[in-house]
Amino acid sequence: MPASHGHAAFLIEQLHPLGPVTTRRMFGAIGVFRGDLMFGLISDDTLYFRVDDLNRALFDQEGASDPLRYDRMGRIVDLPFWRVPDRLLDEPDDLLIWARAAVSAAGRVAAKRKPRRRKV
Repeated sequence: MPASHGHAAFLIEQLHPLGPVTTRRMFGAIGVFRGDLMFGLISDDTLYFRVDDLNRALFDQEGASDPLRYDRMGRIVDLPFWRVPDRLLDEPDDLLIWARAAVSAAGRVAAKRKPRRRKV
């Protein structure tokens, strides 16, 4: 089931204190962005945040280890986006802590990428 715009709007409202947060449709899911950084995904009305080695402990402490998965030509691929614990949707201050950690993780990943060469 694709992500619904109503649920995405609710989540974006919850994330409003982060500053300008935007969404973009992506392959049946909805990407969640702060500036150029995609720090979250909404799939099947479930929020996932970007995870790396530095913010993985937040998820481990919650016992949350549900990465977003998809089938790529018969092979299951785990994305670096993990399911946000449901309790955070009722605890906006904690949700923002996790969201800031996900934005930081997205920034670290972007910093490691080589710049794309523009075609002339």
